[in-house]
Amino acid sequence: MIDAKMVADLRAKTGAGMVDCKKALEEANGDTEKAIEILRVKGAMKAAKKADRETAEGLVEAYIHSNGRVGALIELQCETDFVSRNPEFHALAHEIAMQVAAMTPFYVSPEDIPAGLIEKEKAIYLAELAEDKKPEEIKVKIVEGKLNKWYADVCLLNQPWVKDDSKTIGQLITEKVATIGEKIVVARFSRIELAPKNVTE
Repeated sequence: MIDAKMVADLRAKTGAGMVDCKKALEEANGDTEKAIEILRVKGAMKAAKKADRETAEGLVEAYIHSNGRVGALIELQCETDFVSRNPEFHALAHEIAMQVAAMTPFYVSPEDIPAGLIEKEKAIYLAELAEDKKPEEIKVKIVEGKLNKWYADVCLLNQPWVKDDSKTIGQLITEKVATIGEKIVVARFSRIELAPKNVTE
């Protein structure tokens, strides 16, 4: 039996709508973890349908760390002015700005990395495996794994969220697309850290 408390608890964990939560719990036969996975998959499908929409609105959000030495600015885009004023959208922008300040990404996504730099990384990984006797197809998979780990270091959307490392920033955005109902895009970001004072002899 799916009761109101189960639905409310799932909504609190995922941010999904009450109806979607109830349907997911019914599909999962009351298993909350399975219901969360169902909601994630459906959220990804909804986000994919919105991928080609234009994002002409949004906001610039700032985060300054409590020590005043590190800060970040991000431009988060959406489709309508209505959503750009939505508190949930503002909260998402703040979380992403905090992520930028904390984790120092260099790019939004792997697509933003210059192709030459990716090839350089691949060459380094292949050189590390040069003496390895493993079959070539295994080496290719190892290189792919190393690249994905590198992307998780340098690309904002691929980084594990600092507040919940079970999901990436990209997955966090996908979940919000499903609940807010519009395409959401990180257009750009900037991180500033107070430079250390020059030490003179």
